[in-house]
Amino acid sequence: MIELIQFPWSPFCLVQRRILEFSGAKFKITNLPSTSDRSLIWKLTNEQYYAVPILRDGAKVIYETGDDTQDLARYLDAKLNLDLFPAQREGEQTILCRYFEHEVEALGFKLNDIYFKEFVTKADQVGFIRHKERKFGRGCLDQWRAQQKDLVKQLEQKLAPCEQMLVHTEFLLGDVPLFVDFNLYGMVENFLFSGHYQIPKSLPNLREWYQCMKTIRLVS
Repeated sequence: MIELIQFPWSPFCLVQRRILEFSGAKFKITNLPSTSDRSLIWKLTNEQYYAVPILRDGAKVIYETGDDTQDLARYLDAKLNLDLFPAQREGEQTILCRYFEHEVEALGFKLNDIYFKEFVTKADQVGFIRHKERKFGRGCLDQWRAQQKDLVKQLEQKLAPCEQMLVHTEFLLGDVPLFVDFNLYGMVENFLFSGHYQIPKSLPNLREWYQCMKTIRLVS
């Protein structure tokens, strides 16, 4: 059985979880005990990797080999016969995924993280703050909280091209979901994770797409 090792709110973990749910395959989820304890990942990857998510499939352990790779998704795609990476769409998917994982994710995680006390255990909150401040500077969470309305507006603008793409098609690149749909879903789901937000009303097609992506299953 495939095991997904993750943090529940991570956008990149949410991508892999939704792919697994979509596939209908049986899988197991293991949530790491804290944001600062990566010892399980470090051990499983033979001290080669410490980020989330990773997959364990029997004796195989799969993790990303680069900043913009999709090793986990491609592994699931091949193993579960999902056809999420058709050859004729490779270039488009690469461009879109980089946009989603950099431009969209950079705003979504900040908006979610300002509510960290609601989903990070009290014992791990100091470690969570320390991790964020080491990467983004002291007081970053307070800054994001103060900028909340502006960050939401910026995210709405970043998602506007996706709204335009969905005017004439059910999914981003046509009539069937490809990896880009799951990739964007993970970024949006991370933004919505705290329960304090909704997809802006100015993005009706994206709202409809999101509801579809949240429940869609592979038709065998």
